[in-house]
Amino acid sequence: MSHLKILFPHNISASCNTMNVKHLIPYIPILLISIIFSCKNNEKKSIPDAIDSTMKTVVEKIAPPQKENLKPSISYEWMKKKEWQSKKDSFEGAKHLDILNAINRVDATHLKRLDSILVPNDFSLPLKDYMPFPDYVEVLKDVNKIILFSYPTQAFAAYENGKLILTGPTNMGRKNKKTPTGLFFTNWKARKTISTVDDEWILKWNFNIHNKWGVGFHEYALPGYPASHSCLRLLATDAQFLYGWANQWILKNDYERLAYGTPVIVFGAYPFGEPRPWFKLAEDSKALTIPMDSLNNYVEPHLQEIMEKQTQRQEVETQNAP
Repeated sequence: MSHLKILFPHNISASCNTMNVKHLIPYIPILLISIIFSCKNNEKKSIPDAIDSTMKTVVEKIAPPQKENLKPSISYEWMKKKEWQSKKDSFEGAKHLDILNAINRVDATHLKRLDSILVPNDFSLPLKDYMPFPDYVEVLKDVNKIILFSYPTQAFAAYENGKLILTGPTNMGRKNKKTPTGLFFTNWKARKTISTVDDEWILKWNFNIHNKWGVGFHEYALPGYPASHSCLRLLATDAQFLYGWANQWILKNDYERLAYGTPVIVFGAYPFGEPRPWFKLAEDSKALTIPMDSLNNYVEPHLQEIMEKQTQRQEVETQNAP
């Protein structure tokens, strides 16, 4: 409480020795009111300041980190082929195999051929928690559909309005036939087609993203490293899902396009000649996690074009609606 200064009439002495207490009786109510008023003024000044200071401190402590790709804590270890075979029965569940295939970037056939495999300490989580992409990407909130392919992590992710709906492993173009990076749009698709490079290559659930170069994503063998002739290989279930989920282009005739399909962004560079990036998971479980800021940097330069093409498609669909 601050010091209270009270003025008395000149005829009243402030000395306790000479002052007649009776003379102060008329001023007691004034004294009490002044004291109460002073206290309330101090309360009004000090309490909000104290509360505001406390609230700021609390917010700073509990506010979650922004722009981070947060994943559950999972540890990984190498398991030799003999050990894998001895514990095979415990890993034969469909969910376990899906997780092991995804972590090692292989299909079921190639998983059995590996001398050693990466195994997580916990199989109870959804598959997305073992993959490097975030569950939600704010910058994609207005994008109806988009597919992202990460070259360095050999993984893909499909989003609807920023929300992750599917993710899994991929094997992309080998060193001398690299998959082109940048923004593409899905165009034509076929449940089964023959490769224009080699007529012995049967491509199932094929969805083309570059008509001139013949690049697309489809089901094919995943040996656990970039091995394709520039295409984006997928597991059968993932290829089939994307085949039905992504949009084809809309054509007026064989030579005129009215609207584009689903945007596809391929980004990053694979470290050819070095150990496979996911091998680092045994020492650092977050080694492949894609930081949100990095992901935004790959997406934002293409965002305006993506939204323009999306608006164009919506207009065409509205005009062609029955």
